[in-house]
Order: sequence, then structure tokens, then C-alpha cells
Amino acid sequence: MVTLLSGDSPDQLHEALSQAGFRRSQDLAYRPACDGCNACVPVRIPVAEFVPGKSQRRIAKRNLGVAGRAMPPIATREHFALFRRYLIARHPGGGMADMGFADYRAMVEDTPVDSHLVEYRDTDGSLYGICLTDRMADGLSLVYSFFDPDWSGRSPGTFVILWHVDRAREMGLDYVYLGYWIEDSSKMAYKARFAPIEALTPVGWQRIQKENGGPQAAT
Repeated sequence: MVTLLSGDSPDQLHEALSQAGFRRSQDLAYRPACDGCNACVPVRIPVAEFVPGKSQRRIAKRNLGVAGRAMPPIATREHFALFRRYLIARHPGGGMADMGFADYRAMVEDTPVDSHLVEYRDTDGSLYGICLTDRMADGLSLVYSFFDPDWSGRSPGTFVILWHVDRAREMGLDYVYLGYWIEDSSKMAYKARFAPIEALTPVGWQRIQKENGGPQAAT
């Protein structure tokens, strides 16, 4: 299901659709609607209740000195070069593999809602990673992130989420929205490690826990 984020109040429309499980791509909001399948589960972190686990604390320590800076959603050649390196290393042959600079610019800049880039740099000033983030009334929504593949051992994906949790807490926001989680996807397994975590169910947002390898609504 796809709809255009337009009208006099695109932020309000985006907010309502996000609460219904939609995600944003440029000026479109979309939600998977596959016959007989509901594997794509929207998830979010309740910021006030989140306490990093032992491995997440190690990751935070491993990335001490990496500084994040929020900036306008404007595409740059430096960011695009890192984006290309990331795609080649992590997603060769994927749907985004052939994106040129114009495509990247559209991904970053074609936004009718309150969006920004977070630029991460290491202690020597080198570019560590980028995250395109939407500001919502109750939280921060991670749209797309990428990082220097040479630093994969520092778990930059997890670090970016930890950074957003701290940022949301500083801003007095309640949630960090992580997009879709698919239980059987090894690439998405890290999202389920941010406990407690909430999933959008047919009866609304509910706490989930892992039981017998699957997500269950917490009682």
C-alpha cells in the first residue's frame, strides 16, 4: 500500500500513517500488504524504559569519540561516496546497487516532513556513517542509515540506534522507531535485542518478548 505525503499538513499525515505501520520513502508512505504474510512488523523502543545490555555497553565503549551531528537533509558528494562503498560491501546486487548521485539526492532531499541527516565522524574527523532521520511528535524515526564498511567490527548499526535513544531522551521524546523487523531475517536480528521493544499488532502497539524463537505479546 502506497500513498503520497501531500496536502496542507504532510507531517500530520505522516504521523497518522506511521502510527498505522507505514514507513516513509521520499514523499511516499508505504506498508507491505502481502497475501498470507505478515512478517514485516513495525517496532519501536520505549526510550524511558530502555537500559543497554552488556553487549550494547561494549559497543558504546568501542565507539567512544564518534560524534553525531544533526544537519539539514542535503546530499553531498562525500556522503554519496560513503553510500556507494556501503552498498558495494553490504548489499551488492540489491535493489539500490545502481543508484547514482541523483537517486541518492532524491532519497535524502525529497522529503515533505521534518527530516534531518545525522552525520557521524570519528576522532580524526573521518566520516563514520550517516542516518536519515524523521522527527515525529513522539519520537525519532530512523529512515535509512549507512556506514564505513571498514568499521563493521565496531557494530555501527547498533551504535547509531543507541545514539538515537540518547538523543530522543535528551529531546524529551518517548520512542525511537526502527522500521520493520522480520523475525527470520538475520540482518534484522539486532533490532530485537533492544529490549524492551514494542511491535504494532492488530490491537495496537504492544510489548513483545521472545518465546520459543518467536515474538509474543507480553502480558
